[in-house]
Amino acid sequence: MRSRFHALAMALCVVSAFAGAEETDPLRTRLAQRLDEIREVNRFVPERALPMLQALEAEGRAAPLAQRIDFLNQLATARHGLGHHPQTFVLANELIALGREHDHTGALAKGMLLLAYSASAQHRPGEAHRLVWDAEKLAATTDDLDLRVRATISSGESYAEEGNLPKALERLQAAAALAREHGGPVHIVMALNSLARLYTSMREPEKGFDVLDEALAAAAKADSPGRMATIKNAEYGLAIDTGQHARALRALQEGLALERKIGAHKRIVYSLVNLSDFYLKMQEYRRAASYAEQALEAARPLNNRRLTTTANLNLGQAYLGLGRTEEGKRHIEIGLAGYEELGDKPELQNALVEYGAALERTGELASALHAYHRERRISNELFEKRRQQAMLDLQEKYETDKKQRQIELLRSENLIKSTELDNRRLQQRVWWLLAVVLALVAVIVGSLYRKVRQANARLHEKNRELKQQSVRDPLTGLYNRRHFLEYMRDLPAPSSSLDEQVGALFLLDVDHFKHINDTYGHAAGDTVLTTISASLQEILRETDMIVRWGGEEFLAFLPAASRNSLDELAERILTGIANTRIVHGGASLSVQVSIGYSPFPLAVGRQVLEWERAVNLVDMALYLAKSHGRNRAYGVRGFADADGVSLDEIEQNLEQAWRAGQVELSVVMGEREALRVASA
Repeated sequence: MRSRFHALAMALCVVSAFAGAEETDPLRTRLAQRLDEIREVNRFVPERALPMLQALEAEGRAAPLAQRIDFLNQLATARHGLGHHPQTFVLANELIALGREHDHTGALAKGMLLLAYSASAQHRPGEAHRLVWDAEKLAATTDDLDLRVRATISSGESYAEEGNLPKALERLQAAAALAREHGGPVHIVMALNSLARLYTSMREPEKGFDVLDEALAAAAKADSPGRMATIKNAEYGLAIDTGQHARALRALQEGLALERKIGAHKRIVYSLVNLSDFYLKMQEYRRAASYAEQALEAARPLNNRRLTTTANLNLGQAYLGLGRTEEGKRHIEIGLAGYEELGDKPELQNALVEYGAALERTGELASALHAYHRERRISNELFEKRRQQAMLDLQEKYETDKKQRQIELLRSENLIKSTELDNRRLQQRVWWLLAVVLALVAVIVGSLYRKVRQANARLHEKNRELKQQSVRDPLTGLYNRRHFLEYMRDLPAPSSSLDEQVGALFLLDVDHFKHINDTYGHAAGDTVLTTISASLQEILRETDMIVRWGGEEFLAFLPAASRNSLDELAERILTGIANTRIVHGGASLSVQVSIGYSPFPLAVGRQVLEWERAVNLVDMALYLAKSHGRNRAYGVRGFADADGVSLDEIEQNLEQAWRAGQVELSVVMGEREALRVASA
């Protein structure tokens, strides 16, 4: 696995040599000079900076306000860099209290940013992002250029973490413009480094490389090995994602040399982990194991669980590749336990996907199946969590719009009441003004009524757009998983599965998709997914529901199909997709898929299975297709006599149940031989 600095952790590294620029005394004090000297060390080697700062603590706390703020900020930064979260929290709040006491906006913003970085490191992204955005508003009112650049970069990184890439791009471009106009080369490197990483996430490598060239030139002017090392890490990310393996390796090696030059131990471990990941991609397992062992050894003194976790995972995969199966599994299980302890389920899911693929390559199919089940459970948990969050976001937006409408109506009512009161007071004095007042009221009420109607119309249109977005996958335009789940929950429970005319479920997975991403880049992977979605829409009928199930998986629900036609349909899908040419970047690619399928409804004896269990069996059939060679389809046709069938056993190991005669399967082979094999 590739090791990455967390986005907001990267933003913390932007503390520049100009952070104490508000000191205006031309005769620099000894403390100010020492803080300037320590600042460069603190950026990249906090374990060396902390003792220096502790030696200055009495002097720093008694210093004039500007230097006291600078000292506390650097001390908190060093603590955070070493993972000392309780001490970081105390120091950040001390900065905030100092800012409130002296009405110093810069101190407030710096304290809030440090709280945000600490919250992010402890996996509380929502809290971290809110703190960053509040700090950005405060920083914008100051003359502290370094603080403004840093807060704007952190804001962009926060939007990127939330998936709002357009807003992230806008903030990071603003940070780059501010740095170019008012800052020096260090500020430019800070902003462009984050911008290059964002372009990597946005799958726009050409723009990323353009930004990288400017950043490299600025880093050379800054004469900072640490800054140059961060740019080399960004170059590695862009190069590896675009298949430029030689450039990626060169960038990693150059960055590692710079990190060793300045003794940046934590960054050295990151680079060693990335080198092991690089050689895993190249299937050079001996070198991958060597770098993973070095990373693990170097990470132990740092007491950094995330680094040791990732190093263990890479070492385990390398050992599996070398045939040292038991050692490999032991290290991977240590790594998986680490991610569970950290509570990082997205990374745990990615690790299980890679673990299952590695086990499959070594022939450990039973263990691979177990890893597959664990990954599916986490995938479902994450999906449900995202679904609930999306519903909360939609509800919050609806409530906000509803409150706005109520405010408009309330204003209208208050205005009417005020006008009526004035009218009663004036009746006895100026009768001739009555007509004018009534006309004015009518105009105002009519105007407000039109505004309310327009607001309601806009809200209705916005709700319609949100509903459309909530049911469609943004990349392929297919229905998303959430829409399918809601549709199936509302579908009447099936009462029989014995008719010739039934429905059907088909679950497809693109073969070797990770290899496509690693070799040709993620943009090529996106092209593959959109091309396959278009092919499925041509092969299937308009009445069939096609769903982007997740990642490289697609699900098709056929509400009506002939039971005897399912094998033929599976063959058509295999052949149709295999014969589709996919053009990307001047290269012509072809891909194949593996399929699991079954009629729907599906029954064991008289017991008709819930749709969730039917999908789970189709998922198991898909796994059989992949583990038995890919480019084929396995279909669940039915079950043996209900008295001799254990559905729980079937769901645990479909292949074993098939061999034991508990379940009937069809096997449809891909490519041109398209051989159907009778069920066991």
